[in-house]
Amino acid sequence: MSVTSAVPRLSDATLAALPAAVRRPAYDRAGTRIGVVHFGPGAFHRAHQAVYFDDLLASDPDWAISAVSLHSAGVRDALRPQDGLYTLALLDQAQADGSPALRVVGSIREVLCAPEEGAAVLARLADRDVRLVTLTITEKGYCLSPDGVDLQHPDIVRDLATLDAPTRAPVSAPVSAIGWLVAGLRARRAQGLEPFTVLSCDNLADNGGRLRRAVLQFARQSDPALADWIDTEVAFPRSMVDSITPATDDALRARVAAQLGMDDAWPIQREPYTQWVVEDDFRNGRPPLERAGVVLSDDIAGYDKAKLRLLNAPHSTLAYLGSLMGIEAVADAMREPALAGFVARLMHEDIVPSLQLPQGFDPDAYIEAILARFRNPAIRHLLAQIAWDGSQKIPVRLLGTIAEALAAGRAVDRLCLPVAGWLRFVRRQSLAGVAIVDPLADALARIGAATTGEAAHDVDAFLALDGVFGPLAGDARFVEALRRAYAALGDGSPAAVARALAA
Repeated sequence: MSVTSAVPRLSDATLAALPAAVRRPAYDRAGTRIGVVHFGPGAFHRAHQAVYFDDLLASDPDWAISAVSLHSAGVRDALRPQDGLYTLALLDQAQADGSPALRVVGSIREVLCAPEEGAAVLARLADRDVRLVTLTITEKGYCLSPDGVDLQHPDIVRDLATLDAPTRAPVSAPVSAIGWLVAGLRARRAQGLEPFTVLSCDNLADNGGRLRRAVLQFARQSDPALADWIDTEVAFPRSMVDSITPATDDALRARVAAQLGMDDAWPIQREPYTQWVVEDDFRNGRPPLERAGVVLSDDIAGYDKAKLRLLNAPHSTLAYLGSLMGIEAVADAMREPALAGFVARLMHEDIVPSLQLPQGFDPDAYIEAILARFRNPAIRHLLAQIAWDGSQKIPVRLLGTIAEALAAGRAVDRLCLPVAGWLRFVRRQSLAGVAIVDPLADALARIGAATTGEAAHDVDAFLALDGVFGPLAGDARFVEALRRAYAALGDGSPAAVARALAA
């Protein structure tokens, strides 16, 4: 994250010197107010939610962001000298001269590092102007248990020790996100302020519901009255987010510096496509997110399911069938007509009929947007990486759709081909002695190494994985369809896969 001293640094003072082609904040940053605290200002947040708020600030100045890192000072140290400004490069969108489209984002007005600036973080959470707290901290960062918070997690144990009585002030700053949320809500209640809304933006099923249960369980451990107040007064809307955000590298830094004519310590990049769906459940006012293109819906589960089946399932399909064909990346796979055509048919003819779509959801437009994303040559998404953890992905991405299709009396032959592709992929890796990245790697390797290539033998061996196939293993219609698909892939060679795709 080093910068070169020979050229100016991106900041409020240098914004006016940016080239005309670079988009910059369409508002007076000094006239904005911080209304959002965000925990976890990594690349995804800065490429996604912060951009939506950047758009919103052009018409409503109340929703600037205080970005809080829970662990590392890296983001603060990179962005504070830049007044919170940073550059977003949109991959596969070009300016008139062919260089990537750049945008300087200004919605982050403050950058804090919680371990070093705990008092400032707590003061911001207790600020009357703050009405929304958002989070992108990954599932691990929530310290969750199946029914709430993991009370044995070291961070939770440590934070509870500082909040063990309602009349006792914390002796030190929290270390967990849950601890910070409860500390901030506790401070607001003590001052007679209305609470903020808490919005998880991580890709977790029922993210708002799970976060609510975790916060309530934590609060009840130290202050039941506070927990009752949170239960009654605080909203935890669910959300769904989507956009591919590759990591920043030195090549991006150099390209951005050349186009800006100045240094940016931490530019970011993402694909042009972005989606944010939020449950319309807020207290104490809410940002008019719809002005910035956010979809407000009461059916977040419907959007999650559509994404899982129409985005993730085709991804896995490309991963296994494309890998068998010797293809390395998603965009390369989409240049193979037989594979691209198969995936499109799978989505339109087999997956869409299984979905109960949210009101206003256009499946054809969504599918076309996904296929365009898959074709984007600027995003090199490796099939080998998507193929990881198949035993965890296949059940939720494909087997649920197959089960519903069988229940409705629909054919499942096409849906079974990517599942058979996974089995053939495991067989190939096992016989070649290549490690399988999967929680069930040992069991898969044993089964794969014992396969003979004969459909009934091999498929039945895999179906013994009850944790993967469950009741479907006993459905004769599924078993026969999977055997047919496995046999259609022949020896798993590129030519055999191509023939199966064209059948």
